[in-house]
Amino acid sequence: MELLSNQAFWIGLAQIIWINIILSGDNAVVIALAARSLEPRQQKQAIFWGTAAAVVLRVALTIVAVKLMQLPWLQLAGGVLLLWIGVQLLNEGDDEDSGEEAKQSGLMAAIRTILVADLVMSLDNVIGVAAAANGNMALLVLGLAIAIPIVIFGSTLMIKIMTRYPVIVTLGAALIGWVGGETIVSDKMIEPIVPHHSFGFYAAAVLGAVLVVATGKYLQGRKASSATPA
Repeated sequence: MELLSNQAFWIGLAQIIWINIILSGDNAVVIALAARSLEPRQQKQAIFWGTAAAVVLRVALTIVAVKLMQLPWLQLAGGVLLLWIGVQLLNEGDDEDSGEEAKQSGLMAAIRTILVADLVMSLDNVIGVAAAANGNMALLVLGLAIAIPIVIFGSTLMIKIMTRYPVIVTLGAALIGWVGGETIVSDKMIEPIVPHHSFGFYAAAVLGAVLVVATGKYLQGRKASSATPA
């Protein structure tokens, strides 16, 4: 009862929920891109399990977030990984293998992609959540748990939009590239040279988006030409 009547608890919970709503957009895009090529039943499984596992990892990451952010080159490596994920997500989805083993492999691959991308994209975001929780683990877990249905709804909606408007897939991949570029220049060793919100910071984000889309489209073209009979 004391917990429920604690005003600071409810204010902190509201802050964590709001932070997660704001930060759920790019995560929903990643999940939708990773699950879009699966059949409907597996899409629901990938979205649910990928989101739930990502939230658990985010809780663990939040506990050590401040120390992790001090490690040199960590965000640079994470940003490069995000660029690679963006290219892969833009380039996949055209395979015709529909065997049961291939379907299960596709489901697990989608969940792994969701986990890795969410982990990397959350490196700097979790600091805001940790600050709002102010060391209260119950508050942290509850706030992130409430965010699960928000991300699930957003991912499901994004898949429907991507199916209807394929150009959204390209825009989603560009968003991942944008975040990847931002993550690279946010690294502890690079940030003093390229400060946040400077011209170089946004130039790196644009370059990341362009690099992901250009590379993905190039690989798509190669795949299409190799699949075309001579």
